[in-house]
Amino acid sequence: MKKLFRHGRTTLLVLAAGLLLAACGQDDAPQQAAGNQERPPHPVEVTAIARQDIPLDKSYPSLLRSDNEVTLVARVTGFLEQRHFEPGQLVEQGQKLYTIEPDLYQAAVNQREADLQSARAELARAQRDADRFERLLSQNSVSRQQYDQARAELGVAQAGVAQAEAALASARIDLGYAEVTAPVSGMISLSRVNVGNLVSGGTELATITPLDPLEVRFQLPQRDAFELRRQVSEQSVEAITAVLRVPGADGAEGPTLEGRLDFLGSRVEEATSTVQASATFANPEGRVLPGQFVRVSLEGLKRYDVLAVPEIAIGQGLMGPQVFVLDEESVARARTVELGEVAGPWQIIRGGLEVGEQVVVGDPSGIEPGTAIAPQPFDGEAGEDDAS
Repeated sequence: MKKLFRHGRTTLLVLAAGLLLAACGQDDAPQQAAGNQERPPHPVEVTAIARQDIPLDKSYPSLLRSDNEVTLVARVTGFLEQRHFEPGQLVEQGQKLYTIEPDLYQAAVNQREADLQSARAELARAQRDADRFERLLSQNSVSRQQYDQARAELGVAQAGVAQAEAALASARIDLGYAEVTAPVSGMISLSRVNVGNLVSGGTELATITPLDPLEVRFQLPQRDAFELRRQVSEQSVEAITAVLRVPGADGAEGPTLEGRLDFLGSRVEEATSTVQASATFANPEGRVLPGQFVRVSLEGLKRYDVLAVPEIAIGQGLMGPQVFVLDEESVARARTVELGEVAGPWQIIRGGLEVGEQVVVGDPSGIEPGTAIAPQPFDGEAGEDDAS
């Protein structure tokens, strides 16, 4: 009886456990059914990939320098009497900068003017004598020798006038050099000679650095140069707008100048695979100075007939950069791509996509392979606001 009782109790326990498990299974069934229901399609912008021309947003480094810098040199000897500028100021072409003992050279001019008057008086006397001897010779009142002597004295007097005129011109030039003027417009340096010092011909006084316009030379990568030459094949390089930007402190934006491309080289530097170019920028306020590091960008430079997607559409997968491509059922499939250049908000694709494929061009966050997509129209703008 005890064995039968124990066996019955065991059977009851097994049956109770089975009923409990069955009840639990019935409770979990609705949850599993809810989990198996499909999620609603994820709305995101989608576009069909097509070839297009993409404007580049590239800049090239350069170090500003002024090839037209001028060193002021004294042309005459004398004491430096006055300085007519403040170091570091902008001076205009023709502006008076130094005065070097002008009274001394004015006196020399006065002396040469008096010498010229004397020479002209002597010429007038010699001319009268020559005319008189010519009349007397026709009357046989003087000898031929006397007439020739009068003509010779006339020639000497004429040479004396020419010599006096040349001496006066030289004295006036020296007087002009007594006032040192700016040969070009620009920013003037510290004076190398103080007022009161004796200077002589060849003494360096100061340096003027032209600031407006500024010519900037920079190097274009070979491919960019070829693309640019292709663009300007039917127009002048001056039609290309150039923008100069100076990096500010702590990464802030510095001054910006707008100018024109004025030279594009015709040969590739073998060592660097670059082509030299230059651009000219108006800098009337002298906001940018030689010696500064700048970046030059060219507006209108493009990459032609390329595939591109908004940069925000690029994600990072196990195999590298990837995008999401829609299959026939509008389900997202990850596709590894080969990246080219970044052109502003656009990412040029070198491989991995075909023309006509539907690509997710919105923010890929929250999308996984196999996610159902509700395609939204793409307005063609790759800006962050539109892409999001």
